[in-house]
Amino acid sequence: MLPWVVRRTRLPLLSLRCVDCRSGSATTGAGRFRVNANGKLLDVWLLVRCVSCDRTSKLAVHERTPVSAFDPVELRGYQLNDPGLVASRLLDPLFARRNRYALDWTGAWQLITPSAWPDDAWPVHVDVVFDDPVPVRPDRLISRGLRLSRNEVLRRVKCGVPLRRPTAAGFSFTVLAGE
Repeated sequence: MLPWVVRRTRLPLLSLRCVDCRSGSATTGAGRFRVNANGKLLDVWLLVRCVSCDRTSKLAVHERTPVSAFDPVELRGYQLNDPGLVASRLLDPLFARRNRYALDWTGAWQLITPSAWPDDAWPVHVDVVFDDPVPVRPDRLISRGLRLSRNEVLRRVKCGVPLRRPTAAGFSFTVLAGE
């Protein structure tokens, strides 16, 4: 059994329309939060920048929330711009839906495969694990990992998940010997 890992190399771009230049991509850059106090209420925003015109926009994390409702560790993370907290908010599907953006994972992930491939043991069983919820089509992932065409992947690979439908959850597959 061979382990493969899909790992994030950077935060994905956001598919978000810019109000100035109408570009469709934004980035979190260094990952900054803005915390604004209004009496005993706090607003917390995640700042994003347009990749074309560099305009800064805000994504609402918390609005008009009493200070007492915050976990002190979480509030400290917002104030210190904790990279783990930026990633967890950005990858949260409810946060994405509320702020009307989608994630563009192009070039933001890598496939880590073992360097040695068993030449004599066919069929080969492979387990794929996702460190982050990177949506990828299994046929493209397997094609990249095995350096085969996608048609050959469809012929030689037996898998429990649909090969042409994106998934972000781990799966296993078996590679049959070639002719």
